[in-house]
Amino acid sequence: MLGPIVYLLLTYMLASIPTGPILGTLYADTDVTQHGSGNIGATNVNRILGRRFGVATLLGDILKGLLPVTVAPFVIETEWFPGLVGVVAFCGHCWSAYLGFRGGKGVATAAGVMLGLAPLAALLVATAWGATVMLTKRASLGAIVGAAALPAIVGTMHPDLLWVAIVIGLGVLIRHRTNIQRLLAGLEP
Repeated sequence: MLGPIVYLLLTYMLASIPTGPILGTLYADTDVTQHGSGNIGATNVNRILGRRFGVATLLGDILKGLLPVTVAPFVIETEWFPGLVGVVAFCGHCWSAYLGFRGGKGVATAAGVMLGLAPLAALLVATAWGATVMLTKRASLGAIVGAAALPAIVGTMHPDLLWVAIVIGLGVLIRHRTNIQRLLAGLEP
């Protein structure tokens, strides 16, 4: 049986795997970090390589959050461990060991974490994200709205997970700081 510290390290290393760049390099001979926004996530991969690669990246990034959180209760039976695993998975994606501690913006991995921890709350946040994207045609604004809504929704439905929602919500906002600046300046594409 894995110890909690070893499991956290494995979670970080798994979540650090850059799905988008790997798919782009292996199947399209394209470094997605050199095109579009330069981001490794599904939105940029979709823009550069098309829907099939974008969806594959999205699913891979969601699984990086969902799988470790789902397995966590079998590693150690505590209330707080799955949440800690989720935060570590989120950090692994955003600050990847394989990319010099650079990475994605964390939206899909955060969605996977929250699907594993609080599925209904995750679906409500995804609804806020989706409605914002449909109305504004801006994925970044959807992510910002979702990140802002996450602590309120999770805190109402699962107060024990509020700390996870705050950390991940703030993390998504920090990763989107340049998008926020461009939105405020009216320059976000």
